[in-house]
Amino acid sequence: MRLLIIEDDKEVAAYITKGMKEAGHTIDTADNGKDGLFLATTENYDALIVDRMLPGLDGLSIIRTIRGADNKTPALILSALGEVDDRVKGLRSGGDDYMVKPFAFAELLARIEILARRGRENSQNGASNCLEAGDLKLDLLSRKVTRGQQVIELQATEFRLLEYLLQHKGQVVTRTMLLEHVWDYHFDPQTNVIDVHISRLRAKIDKGFKGQIIRTVRGAGYIIEGE
Repeated sequence: MRLLIIEDDKEVAAYITKGMKEAGHTIDTADNGKDGLFLATTENYDALIVDRMLPGLDGLSIIRTIRGADNKTPALILSALGEVDDRVKGLRSGGDDYMVKPFAFAELLARIEILARRGRENSQNGASNCLEAGDLKLDLLSRKVTRGQQVIELQATEFRLLEYLLQHKGQVVTRTMLLEHVWDYHFDPQTNVIDVHISRLRAKIDKGFKGQIIRTVRGAGYIIEGE
């Protein structure tokens, strides 16, 4: 495997690098967020090991940025922050796994090898580039949305909103989740931006079609329905 380690603690980085090289893997390292993001977006890796707290740019911002660029390289987050809320935030930012410091190298190695293997399998199996709900289809590569035989034109934010809802089909998506993952707001802007875009999206994908795909769950959020 070729791995990228983004870690500002020199001792931790050296410890991981030594162990990974002994296991036969090729390692690149970065000791700050900006350099780490540059390598993650310009080089090809089987997996990333990303410290959460970094100078320049934090680890969660790195992962959100590469996910926003449709980079699906598996990423494991390392952090001294081990509360449930911390782990949930890391995973929801696009991390594939989360380990708390201090950690056992054998476990880190096992986890990163599993993530890399899954990433290769998804690539080899041609993981679907199409998200669907009933007769609604969203093609991630062509950026084309159709319902039945009708092409639906969406603005960029509407597309991201629909993509995120479809990725969580059958699950209630809260307003906070939408603010963080569609608008990259990590605070409540006290606006009706979500309501406006949901209304516009519904007008395009539901109005005039048989069956409602986006449903409001009162007091909770929204859910995409459809097989």
